[in-house]
Amino acid sequence: MRLLVIANLASGLGEGVMYDFMRAFAEDGDEIIIRYSDGQTDLRTFLADADKFDAVVASGGDGTLSMVAYLLADTGIPIVPLPAGTANLLTLNLCSPSEPHAVAQMLREGRIMDFDLGEVTLQDGERSGFMMMAGAGYDASIMKDAEGGKKLWGQMAYFTSAVTNATPQVARFALTLDGEDVSCEGVGVLIVNFAKIQFDVPVIHENKPRDGMFDVVVLRTKDAFGLIPALITAILDKSGDVPTRTDAFSVFQAQSVSVAADPALPMQFDGEATDHLTPFSARVLPRAARFVVSEECVRTYS
Repeated sequence: MRLLVIANLASGLGEGVMYDFMRAFAEDGDEIIIRYSDGQTDLRTFLADADKFDAVVASGGDGTLSMVAYLLADTGIPIVPLPAGTANLLTLNLCSPSEPHAVAQMLREGRIMDFDLGEVTLQDGERSGFMMMAGAGYDASIMKDAEGGKKLWGQMAYFTSAVTNATPQVARFALTLDGEDVSCEGVGVLIVNFAKIQFDVPVIHENKPRDGMFDVVVLRTKDAFGLIPALITAILDKSGDVPTRTDAFSVFQAQSVSVAADPALPMQFDGEATDHLTPFSARVLPRAARFVVSEECVRTYS
């Protein structure tokens, strides 16, 4: 088997996970090519010949996996998620193992599934992809403030940041959802493809990342404390028995979304804080990302 490994050395666990995976996977005749990035290199150059490989292994955090998936959209090239970041939420949502030996076994078993991918267009025309969520407002502020503490505190850095940002900016949102205009007020907007966030909490009740639709969530509160009832409901909903998210969340569905905010708000893609501000638009690329998956993933999303 011929593998291309894209390794982001800036991720939380570095290269140790990658080498453990390769030792567990490699058999006589296998060829594994490693291309390193420090998080700054344009991955397009690394993936130019990806079609010459049987699969691409993305070793890093959610940002690395999403970028690889976006650059390989609609190519049919299988991607193997090898989590080496802080939250690794895409791995969680895909029901994929995190232990390198288990990832190697999953690849040998060879199950694949195609999932929706999101594409964002910014106000300057720049485009980017996301697998999990794109957001503006409160969530982006949390991601930004958590950056410095992720390596030391892990996922607890997000909780600390959420407490620190207890009174986020309230904005007036103008949304366009498949051509229909919606106006509302709140502290943030989430464009959701996969729904589970930190600590295995589902933002929405039922997530279908293969249906060609986004779930669009408006956080309709004045402060962070107003989200606590919705958070408690989401925690209780792990069993799938609590469909509502209280009045703190307004949930819509759409294939294409435009978001404007007054005042303009910061943005994040898949947990990566950016310097970009609203407005932006997003569209679904139906089943454009192909992943090597676990048996549990097949049961969950078939």
